[in-house]
Amino acid sequence: MRAMYFDTFGKTPDIRDVPDAEPSDGGVVVKVEATGLCRSDWHGWMGHDADIRLPHVPGHELAGTVVATGRGVMRYKTGDRVTVPFVSGCGRCSECHSGNQQVCPNQFQPGFTHWGSFAEYVAIDFADENLVLLPDEIDAATAASLGCRFATAFRAIVDQGRVRGGEWVAVHGAGGVGLSAVMIASAMGANVIAIDIADTKLSFAREIGAVHTINATQTGDVAEAVREITGGGAHLSIDALGSPVTCFNSIRNLRRRGRHVQVGLMLGDHAAPQIPMAQVIGHELEIYGSHGMQAWRYEAMLALVASGKLSPQKLIGRHLSLEEAVPALTTMDTATDLGISVITTF
Repeated sequence: MRAMYFDTFGKTPDIRDVPDAEPSDGGVVVKVEATGLCRSDWHGWMGHDADIRLPHVPGHELAGTVVATGRGVMRYKTGDRVTVPFVSGCGRCSECHSGNQQVCPNQFQPGFTHWGSFAEYVAIDFADENLVLLPDEIDAATAASLGCRFATAFRAIVDQGRVRGGEWVAVHGAGGVGLSAVMIASAMGANVIAIDIADTKLSFAREIGAVHTINATQTGDVAEAVREITGGGAHLSIDALGSPVTCFNSIRNLRRRGRHVQVGLMLGDHAAPQIPMAQVIGHELEIYGSHGMQAWRYEAMLALVASGKLSPQKLIGRHLSLEEAVPALTTMDTATDLGISVITTF
């Protein structure tokens, strides 16, 4: 099968033929029809993820069709159209039994713990516990765009952030996950403020529901600007980028008893950001992480997509070939692309 392959962190990947994916006893092989290109893939390629063993095939946001099943798979068959959470659980530990597969200590992640979906085929373990059947009305590219950023934003806003209609929500960073958060929070009836450094992204954020935008390069104090717009601070704030500055501002712009959710990865030199702890204590702020979303929660999200209340397809920017995805991956830390790029040609 053709795949994007690298054997050294930070070295430009190439496209080559690699051995075909094989299903484990409890796993399946999926013919990849679409797979998203995510900043997490860039972190993995740079070597920021300790789970990756070289050589490697990246890719973790995927949709496709089951073409082979292991002998232990009971719930899925060849021909099923499926997607899978980028964090998948073993189905046997206490976290999985409690419904929190997204923090399973034995979790597997396509494109990180094993070879991923920047390929014609990908193997998915623990299929019965983690695969998600796709409704006919959701195409492969849209389904792939859900896999990491949109699903993570859904959990961050709805489950971790506990958003309520009429609340003020600040979203720091208007990339794929940030724009997803804007759309989801707006659909839930919140008043959203989008913060970024690119006017094109902020303009798009307004198109999909933001009621205010802030260009951080033109604002001396982002947190104070949010407090002024909201009359005291955001009820819920999301760091959708993952930098010391956006993390700090997201906490500092909260009103008393506000809620911060960290979505953007904080890896490498950014792993220990400064936090305004005196404010956290004095204002009784809540700080949460959000790491993917469980397979069983996809039903609620997919129902909103199928009904048209959520339109993730609007967030897809470019359709790429596997070859075109190579430079897109290696320049992702400086890219200014609008929305989510999806590989649809293999």
